[in-house]
Amino acid sequence: MSAFAPALLLFLVFCVSVRKDRRRFQNAVLLGLTFILTSLALLWQVAKLPFWLAQFVLVAVFALPLFGVVALGVFLIANGVTMIRKEGGRPANLLSMLAGLAIFGMIGLLIAVQLSGSLVLDGVVAALTLISVYVSFVFLCFLGYAYLYGRIRVRGDVDFVVVLGSGLIGGERVPPLLASRLEKGRQIYAAQLARGGRVPVLLTSGGKGEDEKLAESRAMADWLIAQGVPEEHVRLEDRSRTTEENLAFSRTIMAEAVPGYRCVVVTNNFHAFRAAMMARKAGVDGQVLGSPTARYFWPSATIREFVAVFWEHRGVNLIICGILAAFGVLVALLSH
Repeated sequence: MSAFAPALLLFLVFCVSVRKDRRRFQNAVLLGLTFILTSLALLWQVAKLPFWLAQFVLVAVFALPLFGVVALGVFLIANGVTMIRKEGGRPANLLSMLAGLAIFGMIGLLIAVQLSGSLVLDGVVAALTLISVYVSFVFLCFLGYAYLYGRIRVRGDVDFVVVLGSGLIGGERVPPLLASRLEKGRQIYAAQLARGGRVPVLLTSGGKGEDEKLAESRAMADWLIAQGVPEEHVRLEDRSRTTEENLAFSRTIMAEAVPGYRCVVVTNNFHAFRAAMMARKAGVDGQVLGSPTARYFWPSATIREFVAVFWEHRGVNLIICGILAAFGVLVALLSH
């Protein structure tokens, strides 16, 4: 069982890191590396396993990922069609379709390089393959940990429930996506009242856009009041234009009102982990919870969140991609 020692050690590091702060991206990477080391340990031990279990391990490690990639490509393209039909052809709505086409494009390149014998194509494909493997690994780390992060629950009393804003319909009406956040915030507020905890303040966060007739926070507050939340339990942060400002300005309001406050931040589920990383950076003392989102909307939105996270760490990521590309070209040259 010593083969599993590195994976176990890394899992312990992961647990310590999560306990220290759930909102760090390094948690996602540690979880991914733990999974890889566990898979390698299983392969190392496969000869010692019963036949049926050895076959299962080999299928799980090799066959399932291959079939999974093809299935994922089909799913993403189908989802892209749905997104265009329901949400229109804006660039942000094309992400899932583009990702699916990229998967099949990469498969096509791998087939073409076997048939061409071109040294240049060999080098390009080797570089792209290594970069694709790295990006896929980081994406799966992000996806897996974001799912785990989304399972957290509110524990104990909080002083504030911060609801992050988004655009308004017609410049004044709350859209379904934002209504989902507000309902989640109202449920947290109601649950705390029901168990006899302190009365939390619902802090709506969002300023007035150039095409909006009133501040997002005002429309959000009116929605909550219409749902039965007393007006004195609602407070507005009406200056912010971005998620970073939502969190920074809300932190100032909370810290001034209740030094040593505890809060919960509410956004949509696809945005929760990235918002949590932003909250940590902004010094907000609280976790981020996600509200439900339409299933067809989730894939493109999640890819968009990942691209944003990947770009926020572009220094490290671009260096790694550059090293992998150079290594892939070198391997292709040496193999001829």
